[in-house]
Amino acid sequence: MSPMIVLIVFVSVYILLMTEKWNRVLAAMAGGVAMLLIGAFPIEKALFTYIDWKTITLLFSMMLIVTLTSKTGFFEYIAIRFAQWVNGNGLALLILFSLLAAVGSAFLANVTIAMLLVPILFKLTKLLELPPIPFLIMTILACNIGGTATLIGDPPNMMIGQAVKHFTFNAFIENLLPVVLMVYVVTLLIMCVLYREVLFVKEDRKLLLKGINAEEYLKKDRGLLQSLFVLGLVLAGFSLYPMFHLDVTTVSLAGAVLLMLLLEKIYPPESILKEVEWGTLFFFMGLFLLVGGVEEAGFIDEIAREILRLTDGDMKKTAFVILWGTGLLSAIVDNIPFVAAMIPVIQEFGEFGMVNMDPLWWSLALGACLGGNGTLLGSSSNLVIAGLASKENVHIKFYQYLLIGVPVTLISLAVSTVYVYFKYIRPFLGG
Repeated sequence: MSPMIVLIVFVSVYILLMTEKWNRVLAAMAGGVAMLLIGAFPIEKALFTYIDWKTITLLFSMMLIVTLTSKTGFFEYIAIRFAQWVNGNGLALLILFSLLAAVGSAFLANVTIAMLLVPILFKLTKLLELPPIPFLIMTILACNIGGTATLIGDPPNMMIGQAVKHFTFNAFIENLLPVVLMVYVVTLLIMCVLYREVLFVKEDRKLLLKGINAEEYLKKDRGLLQSLFVLGLVLAGFSLYPMFHLDVTTVSLAGAVLLMLLLEKIYPPESILKEVEWGTLFFFMGLFLLVGGVEEAGFIDEIAREILRLTDGDMKKTAFVILWGTGLLSAIVDNIPFVAAMIPVIQEFGEFGMVNMDPLWWSLALGACLGGNGTLLGSSSNLVIAGLASKENVHIKFYQYLLIGVPVTLISLAVSTVYVYFKYIRPFLGG
């Protein structure tokens, strides 16, 4: 297997995804199969090493729970309540949803928050005749920013937390929450300025909104109480992770099966399974194989080592190169394998005599999580939101997202650079 052929396959598929010449599911699956055909790895390794079945199962389980809950009218109810709360003000709704996405993603999987918020967003934008794209893009950005703040918000943070024993749940909040708040406020201001003109709600829609009784949308005889009970259990299970270390995938799968058992008489399992977004799941599988090929060929390890070779062990240079290198690369490839490759490389610095490596770890966390905002392919929640939008016949174009995602990512990394310098580097250097 030639590494150059692997790189050609990888770049070709990314070009297809960016230009949207092919259906994205087909492009990703074709890339994954091509990796098998050129011998990048055997089928056993594809199935048991590179496809992240935990993520696939989490997505599948949450799709089932959200599909069943949506049939009860709960999302319509919440959408109307939110709209009435801010008197149908489009800009206020953008701020409200971004706050929900950011805070929710800090304490639950950002994929889960995306799946809960997007159905509400679509009910809301239809009701108020607002364009859905600004809300979808802001939700993507807020999910990734919010997920940066805690140990359980984003998988790279979990991996770093396991590698560095003194990085507790509270340590992540103390060290990352201040910079996350700065990045969130800057991003929100950019989005409000960009979209202030198109988030105007007509007076007739505001009057219509006032006259709506939200409770009329709730279908109590169609599994409402059961859905809310199970959804509450699942969210509680997620939030109790720091105490009981209950795996989020296990919790969501148990919740999905329990809800299907409770509502079997109302909604036959076969009909619910037909409504699962299978295209999104297969897209993820193809993408995992694509990145797996690049990892197998040694590119990710080589990039990680090259980043540190450039810095000659200088603390300031190393922290900034890790922050920017990880941030820019996480916009293109899945940040999980890249962080997995970086962890042993940073650990080697301790063997070379570097005393305090905390600035490097925090730089890695910030780069990996915030870099996910760079492109639609940068994070799992980005892809889930794009997939849910396409189900509603709303297509977030790759280049359309890029025009916002790239500047936001560059600004986020710039803010993080200043933060890392004054919080870690300057005290370390005795400045």
